[in-house]
Amino acid sequence: MLINCVVYREGNKLADIDLANISEWIDQPGCFVWVALRDASMEELAQMQKEFSLHPLAIEDAANGHQRPKVEEYGETVFIVMQLLEQRADTVHEGEVAIFVGRNFVLSIRRDTDQNFLGVRQRCEREPELLKLGAGFVSYALMDAIVDRYFPVVDALEADLETIESKIFIENSARSHIEQLYALKQRSSTLRHAVVPLLEVVGKLHGARAPAVCINSQEYYRDVHDHLALINGTVDTVRDTIATAIQVNLSLVTIEDSTIVKRLAAWAAIFAASTALAGIWGMNFDEMPELHWKYGYLVALGTIGSVAGILYWRFRRKGWL
Repeated sequence: MLINCVVYREGNKLADIDLANISEWIDQPGCFVWVALRDASMEELAQMQKEFSLHPLAIEDAANGHQRPKVEEYGETVFIVMQLLEQRADTVHEGEVAIFVGRNFVLSIRRDTDQNFLGVRQRCEREPELLKLGAGFVSYALMDAIVDRYFPVVDALEADLETIESKIFIENSARSHIEQLYALKQRSSTLRHAVVPLLEVVGKLHGARAPAVCINSQEYYRDVHDHLALINGTVDTVRDTIATAIQVNLSLVTIEDSTIVKRLAAWAAIFAASTALAGIWGMNFDEMPELHWKYGYLVALGTIGSVAGILYWRFRRKGWL
């Protein structure tokens, strides 16, 4: 579905145009076309391939989706794939953005997401001096907006982790905390899979071997790289903290199990002593001492109760009960 298709000249918006009119503007001096599609159909992709002379392999990747974040060069065209993440309750929703950048065009195709880039377009149009840099600056602005949307995901991870850490030593809660920590670990892995591959390849967009379309905007791409490095460092710290918290909770589970075993052993010892005494006086012999004594029953119960009380007191002092 077409979101918008706009032609710019020297940093200023000229007009909204139809896809069929792209060829009338794309070769005009100082002009470039910015097209935004959402969940593009094969017909729309085929039309874009024809208008912008896009490589078939790149079009295939954009059509199929579920690509690893990457930056590839096809002649004078740069093809960028990024994950678009959104925090939803306790999960991270994954979308995808494919960006084609050429000398006189930018084509963005987003899929599986409700997020939009209207704010990016408005930002660029408010800065005509920067928009004069052309398609290279627009692709930076799109990448920067996507990376900026990773920060709320990181903040949510840190906040949830701090909440769990503050309750980690509450009695009988270790098992539920382990489940929550594994859920956090899964969310951090989703974020890491979006950031790490991109961090490895975004360096292609600045430096001595940067593509021609990115030459005038190298310092901006370097800023994106710095943001990715910051997020990656934070994610690594969160993952290390999660691993430590999981180990602590597993230790607490072991301690809780050990405490339960101690209590069971203490009560078993108390009942074993009582059972032994009852068994001795319950033997069926005629000549047993005190068998026919009128106070024998009370003495037996008192002895059993006293032994049980003494054992309970001793176990209580040792912290077993």
